[in-house]
Amino acid sequence: MNQVTQTPLYAAHTHIYPRSVSGRFRRLKWAIVVIAYGVYFLLPWLRWERGGDTGQAVLFDLAGRKFFLFDLVVHPQDIFWLAGLLMIAAYLLFFVTGLAGRVFCGYFCFQTLWTDVYILIERLVQGERPARIRLARQAWNAEKLLKTGLTHLLWLLMAFVTGLTFVLYWGDAPQLIGEFFAGKAPFAAYATTLFLTATTYVMAGIAREQVCTYMCPYARFQAVMFDKDTLVVSYDARRGEGGAGRAKLGGQLKARAQRQQAGVGDCIDCGYCVQVCPTGIDIRNGLQIQCISCALCIDACDTIMDSLGWDRGLVGYTSERKTDTGQQARLLRPKVIGYAAVLVLAIGLLAWSVSQQAAFDLSVAQVRQPIFVQLSDGRIQNSYEIKVNNKTNKTLTLRFSVRGLAQGAELDMGHFSEVSMHPEQRLRLGANIRMMPAQFDGRSHPFELVAEPQGVPGLVAIVHPSVFFVPQQ
Repeated sequence: MNQVTQTPLYAAHTHIYPRSVSGRFRRLKWAIVVIAYGVYFLLPWLRWERGGDTGQAVLFDLAGRKFFLFDLVVHPQDIFWLAGLLMIAAYLLFFVTGLAGRVFCGYFCFQTLWTDVYILIERLVQGERPARIRLARQAWNAEKLLKTGLTHLLWLLMAFVTGLTFVLYWGDAPQLIGEFFAGKAPFAAYATTLFLTATTYVMAGIAREQVCTYMCPYARFQAVMFDKDTLVVSYDARRGEGGAGRAKLGGQLKARAQRQQAGVGDCIDCGYCVQVCPTGIDIRNGLQIQCISCALCIDACDTIMDSLGWDRGLVGYTSERKTDTGQQARLLRPKVIGYAAVLVLAIGLLAWSVSQQAAFDLSVAQVRQPIFVQLSDGRIQNSYEIKVNNKTNKTLTLRFSVRGLAQGAELDMGHFSEVSMHPEQRLRLGANIRMMPAQFDGRSHPFELVAEPQGVPGLVAIVHPSVFFVPQQ
């Protein structure tokens, strides 16, 4: 009887212990980590003066239905800016990926930034890679319990600070953090902090490379944006393998001349490039979906080459065209130019829209119950509801008028034609427009309601179209 062998659907998880490395790419990554963390953790505490009042520089005020970004105030009706920002982010990602592969993943992704710090914490507590491997394999004792417990405690603390900082963007930071620890903050603040603490701890501390390998959709569709001229981290197999393959240093294979005579490549099979990889791959096996283009393997290989006095570049950024034909990669090609053109256009349109933001907005809705009335003097009256929003941080005075109706049309807003609005104030006003029957021929009349700023040079009046309804004859 034949036995059926079942193949497991999932490979067993192998814990990765990345080794530390120094070099130009590692220094660049640390610089980006410092800048990113500085912006994220310090921005809620930056104060900003608006209209004589000092508030939070970046504040997402859901209760007030507006977002503060330094001097820019974003209102709900400006939500299309978000669409523009997302479009810019998407095409910037396409543009950069077309040029240099997954550099976003390797340098700027939140998963990478937080994982780098979590690995640093692990290394500071448990030691370098061999010490961490030895600690993981040894039986549970006081040392293992202390170091492992301290590592996870610091991970949780980092996750908690991450979650709490995110919450501070949605309220006045000094006041909110006091309420948070006093137990008086809104429930959403505690729920959000708990959720982000848990997800940060799991993603950066436990899952790590699993996120990049299995969860991130970018790893799946990145290849669509690659071509023969895309710069990717690659291993020079011809130089590294030679005719007889790679070989370790030793015996008669120490000097480069000896190795070349024996047909052996420059790769000494030290494994340093594999040990520093945060996703645990061997770059010598070619481009792989797990590679996030962090370039730490380049630093590792360059360190070994420098110690041997050999040329760098055994592992480096190169293109398929360079590898196959020796020709330099073409930076200016139709796909990249297309991405750049759309990107520049989107940035220009968004910048123009923000710079042309109106100081106030106006909406006019007709009161339809009834749609019109005939007064005792014979005039026809239509009623309208006007909503006006002062989007500036200064007092704004508006004068209302109508145009497009016959002479003699009367705008009645309660015995006033001007209204003064405080900074960020919203008003709902009632307006009546009256006309004599002799001024129309039985048809409804389109007109325009004009709101004109007073005493503020440079502000443009807003004109809102509407219709004056009359009885049919």
